[in-house]
Amino acid sequence: MKLGYFNMPMHPPGSNFTKTLHDDLKQIEVLDTLGYSEAWIGEHFTAEWENIPSPDLFIASALNKTKNIKLGTGVTCMPNHNPFLLAHRIAQLDHMAKGRFLWGVGSGGFPGDFDAAGIDPKTGEHRTMARQALDLILSLWKNPKVGNYKNKYWDFNVPSPEEEIGLRFWLKPYQLPHPPIAVAGVSENSDTLTLAGERGYIPMSINLMPTNIVKSHWDTVEKGAQSTGAVANRNQWRIARNVFVADSSDDAYQLAVNGIIGRDWDNYFMPLLCSRKINKEHTMMHALKNDPLLPDSAITKEYMAENIWIIGNPDEVANKIRELYNQVGGFGTLLIMGSEWSPRAEWIRSHELLSTVVLDKLQDLG
Repeated sequence: MKLGYFNMPMHPPGSNFTKTLHDDLKQIEVLDTLGYSEAWIGEHFTAEWENIPSPDLFIASALNKTKNIKLGTGVTCMPNHNPFLLAHRIAQLDHMAKGRFLWGVGSGGFPGDFDAAGIDPKTGEHRTMARQALDLILSLWKNPKVGNYKNKYWDFNVPSPEEEIGLRFWLKPYQLPHPPIAVAGVSENSDTLTLAGERGYIPMSINLMPTNIVKSHWDTVEKGAQSTGAVANRNQWRIARNVFVADSSDDAYQLAVNGIIGRDWDNYFMPLLCSRKINKEHTMMHALKNDPLLPDSAITKEYMAENIWIIGNPDEVANKIRELYNQVGGFGTLLIMGSEWSPRAEWIRSHELLSTVVLDKLQDLG
């Protein structure tokens, strides 16, 4: 099993943006020295808590501060971008990374970003737009056709080449035919996880879901693979979780539930999920329930600590990860959700324990 990191990131509104950017970069530097295999950086424009609008710029900076860790967009929200321009930016970043870049793609999910882009998520067209944009970029990298590319979402031209002076669409990624592509899923029948199975992309299960929902994600990936005659590989599967390790159980609980992770859930995730409906009867809090009959009021940070987060001393955390692994049937990489490292020494200690003591107890998994 490998360890990775998924940094949305998480910073309260009013935080010093310059400081949070550099603090997040320092986190990646530490994780690189601890042997983490990868780190994914989120993209949000209108979420002050999740305050990185340009993960590609962040990654470009992190590449110069690290040696081994792979860095990915988590994810590039395709409806936010012109495909012609995005094809160039991602290809350039891939060359700068020389094999250390992973391209996470998605249709987006943050309400303010949809509003800014003029997209009504109720129509589902953001998913259509994301697939079309991805396919277009892949075709531009493979065999760009001269002409106008126009539909209801974009309008641009690929100009006729002037070979004698080098004027043409020429840029391809460093990793051919394209960098490894990853997609994240939430629901049991996620369209993006179906796509992962169909095309052999990296499937990622986000940190909100209880184990029974996460287990169903792999069924969706396999169905997608079967539809194209592919074979799904569990080693590609990433599962994200809030994780905190301390030398004692009490310390782990206090530093997680009554510390930064608990703060983030009390002040951001819970209010956000409570305010969004998935149907007439349920808010998005319903997705967190291991028992659908539970009322929303039962979903507290204490419930999350007991049922979804992975916290405790090294033995407890190793056992919980093993239990998750066995319940879902196996996966390749555990993605630790990013948080502010405060107090910094205790958070670094958590990652040190994870990457040494805990991981040593799990070497038979994979």
